Amino acid sequence: MNYFKRSVLTLSLLAAGAVYAAEPVGVSIDTAKPGPVINKDIYGQFAEHLGTGIYGGLWVGPNSKIPNTKGWRNDVVGALKAMHVPLVRWPGGCFADEYHWKDGIGARDKRPVKVNTNWGGVEESNAVGTHEFFDLVEMLGADAYVNGNLGTGSAQEMSEWIEYMTSDSKSTLANLRRKNGRDKPFKVAYFAIGNEAWGCGGNMSPDHYADLYRNVETFLRAPAQYRPKMIASGGNDNDISWSDVLSKRLKRQTDGISFHYYTIPTGKWEVKGAATGFAEKEWISTLANTLRMEQHMQRNAAAMDKHDPEKKLGLFVDEWGTWYDVEKGTNAGFLFQQNTLRDALVAALNFNIFHAHADRVRMTNIAQMVNVLQAMIITDKDKMLLTPTYHAFEMYVPFQNATFLPVTLSNNRQYALDGASIPEISATAARATDGKVYLALVNTNPREAADVALALPGQQVQGVRGRVLTAAAMDAHNTFAAPQAVKPAPFSAKAVDGKLSVQIPAKSVVVVAVE
Repeated sequence: MNYFKRSVLTLSLLAAGAVYAAEPVGVSIDTAKPGPVINKDIYGQFAEHLGTGIYGGLWVGPNSKIPNTKGWRNDVVGALKAMHVPLVRWPGGCFADEYHWKDGIGARDKRPVKVNTNWGGVEESNAVGTHEFFDLVEMLGADAYVNGNLGTGSAQEMSEWIEYMTSDSKSTLANLRRKNGRDKPFKVAYFAIGNEAWGCGGNMSPDHYADLYRNVETFLRAPAQYRPKMIASGGNDNDISWSDVLSKRLKRQTDGISFHYYTIPTGKWEVKGAATGFAEKEWISTLANTLRMEQHMQRNAAAMDKHDPEKKLGLFVDEWGTWYDVEKGTNAGFLFQQNTLRDALVAALNFNIFHAHADRVRMTNIAQMVNVLQAMIITDKDKMLLTPTYHAFEMYVPFQNATFLPVTLSNNRQYALDGASIPEISATAARATDGKVYLALVNTNPREAADVALALPGQQVQGVRGRVLTAAAMDAHNTFAAPQAVKPAPFSAKAVDGKLSVQIPAKSVVVVAVE
């Protein structure tokens, strides 16, 4: 029986007062104890000069036959706007520490052609530079997160870039910006000094990086109304030494510290696991590994709490997502992988974790926006499709700038296989800016539905209404032949005799408004 027929039957049985042998999972939302605001930037995106993430995926140039505005694909921009993208990080990533901003301004046909040594050794035309990037974020209605070059750059180079972007004076650099077509300063919401300083950004120690950061930040001056929040490049995976050292040494010179964590099915970089055609053991290992984000958030927050108990610094997870073996027949340096229902669950599980740490986690950037790693959108020439991850992001839009509400789970079973075990249900709730209470539920079990009993102590619940994302296969995904194979469907239930019980399908994401 398919999910939709089963849901109708389930709701009919509930209405008839049917009794289930298994006790439902209890989900209680405490609306009397609101928590921190879930910053909209937790739903940030990342567009690096990598593979076809920008060239072809987002940018086709103003002379392309593919419909575009100022060179940016109309179809992709429209889809991203519908997803309410709040923030875009650019130009990298590892690419940022080899990017020299002056290569990307002025007449495009006169810009130098470089080699992208990090990603595939392909030519980098510099067709997309500062002005083009701001065209994109302004079309999206998003904020800009610019990553500076510490690895091969200098304090002078970053200082001049900040002046070029933000100065409202008549300086030579500000006038150069005007000459290149932009009169008013650009709005730079965030500026990072380097990227992955522990690795591709320079193989540094935390203390060495802290010294460099303090030096560079001193010279990054901007008018008060245009000054970006400054980000220090932090650690990754289990290494909390960066959060410890940087929160101690830089707390008066930075607004936050970054952190990177990628979900790999096998846990091994050499052979990560396939994006499709995987067995259930890699379904559960992937979800178990992504749930390690909870531990990473706890440990980094604890390290920062020692030096910043007032929580003035943000923990910015500016790279996260799934990383699989690249699709066969593609350039290994382009990091193209298919995107399945499993990725949608990974995204939703991470959202739930970030919400729970919204007092410290104020911005994240999934890697990446188009055609690279855990992408929102996949393109092929003039064709475009939305991935399951896109749909997860779009379903969670009500949580942007919502107020976190504590959720208590009772009788939550474990989904277990071959020695691995994870909670079956993950939940988060918030009061959105529209005044409604929203609840998101993830059923990690790919074989069995879960009954959930919902309660808001002190309130009468009438029902829930929203959408569900699920499919028959664990690796269900959208293709150009079947671009809507995985997409959200309506989901609703009404209370019976003052009690509300809903059935959450196997391997699904559900987001509903509580009525």
